[in-house]
Amino acid sequence: MRVLAVAVLCCITLVRASSQTVAPPSNEETAVREIGRKYVDAREKRDPKLLEVLFTADADQLTTSGEWRKGRDNVVKGGLASSQANPGAREIAIEVVRVVAPGVAIADGRYEISGAAGAAPRRMRTTFVAVRSAGGEWRIAAIRNMAPTDAAR
Repeated sequence: MRVLAVAVLCCITLVRASSQTVAPPSNEETAVREIGRKYVDAREKRDPKLLEVLFTADADQLTTSGEWRKGRDNVVKGGLASSQANPGAREIAIEVVRVVAPGVAIADGRYEISGAAGAAPRRMRTTFVAVRSAGGEWRIAAIRNMAPTDAAR
């Protein structure tokens, strides 16, 4: 009888949990996801002006090769050089956005470069740190790209 009671309680809990709706993304989450989309678009267009406006002046980027680009100009120049050296279509799929303080968010996602002649797709991970400027626009303050081991993908 106890087993039956536990089973019924578990079923009720599962039904309640599955019937709850997922909250829509916040405005901050939507804006941070959009900055990620704009970043990929600017990289694909290889447009330095489009890239510049996405970053804070003191932005930095740590690449999978270990290069640490410091300052907006170096991030933009390095990104464009990387696009030239690593051809293929870039795709970033932001999976999680977490607002850690007012005007500060961390976005994590999958990063893939595919379509380069004869090359297998490069599957990586990326993390953006985004900050809201005084004007209310979100900017990228930091990017961390990672090439996970096969077991961690």
